[in-house]
Amino acid sequence: MPTTTQTFENKTILITGGAGFIGSNLAFYFQEHHPKATVIVLDTFRNEERFSNGNLKSFGHFKNLLGFKGKILQGDITKDLGILESLDIDFIFHQAAISDTTVMDQGIMMQTNVNAFEDLLGLALRKNAVMVYASSAATYGNAPSPQRVGHEAPENVYGFSKLAMDNLARLWAAKTDLTIVGLRYFNVYGPREFYKQKTASMVVQLGHQILGGRAPRLFYGSDAIVRDFIYIEDVIQANILAATKGKSGVYNVGTGKPRSFQDIADILQQELGTNLGTDYFQNPYSAYQTHTEADISLTCKDLGYAPRFTLEQGIRAYVPEIKRLFESEVKGA
Repeated sequence: MPTTTQTFENKTILITGGAGFIGSNLAFYFQEHHPKATVIVLDTFRNEERFSNGNLKSFGHFKNLLGFKGKILQGDITKDLGILESLDIDFIFHQAAISDTTVMDQGIMMQTNVNAFEDLLGLALRKNAVMVYASSAATYGNAPSPQRVGHEAPENVYGFSKLAMDNLARLWAAKTDLTIVGLRYFNVYGPREFYKQKTASMVVQLGHQILGGRAPRLFYGSDAIVRDFIYIEDVIQANILAATKGKSGVYNVGTGKPRSFQDIADILQQELGTNLGTDYFQNPYSAYQTHTEADISLTCKDLGYAPRFTLEQGIRAYVPEIKRLFESEVKGA
């Protein structure tokens, strides 16, 4: 991790979506590495509301913040930003969004991801705060690999909304003195993703299948279906660099080294000491992306980013938490 003690010393950091996967990891990063900083988490927290696809509307979960000692606020970014107006804020890490790519309600997707982002940019301007926000590799759709900024082709409204955010960010950066950095996350995995349920990574899902004594289930041909899988600690590194380099822009956050779903299953079995084989089934999707790969050359050049975790290293670091979750949350559920 970069040395940024002075940058965050006695500063106030707002993390939207701070009870979610990446947001909660950011909250604990600051608590551990910058104890003199004031960290504020804003999250809607989950309730029983669901989209038409059956998935929860909010994945924020209190268990992701167990042990966090900073300030926690419950609020919806589409209507509750007024609770932040009285606060001094130096950095905003905007992770709150509808991140479920299967949500078809275009209105609520755009309202939550785009309109609320512009409101947050207004807040950043009033507070003169650095803005680092979550964009997405979904902006590329089925664009050929390696995916490069400036070559977007979103296939769903989620990817479209993230591209609209990137365009807004460029407009605001051009007309203000704000530092606004968008990070296009590729396939992130690691601790505190479990409560995303069906949208959690295949690393934790396959890990729990194996721990349950079942062969991991994969599509036929999964040795040729590759993604740019990135461990959460490298995503946190990218966020910290984005906040401290003072350079506005949109950057890919991946490893630049795509790996297959078969690799994940095989590495997990090696780490868990099993030999269950693989349960293959037919891919039910008529349109399915078979290759993603982040071009991270600009991220490395402008931000000084250098991914540290290979897939083997990331899974090895994650396995103890996968086991703990299986015992506490999966087994007997």
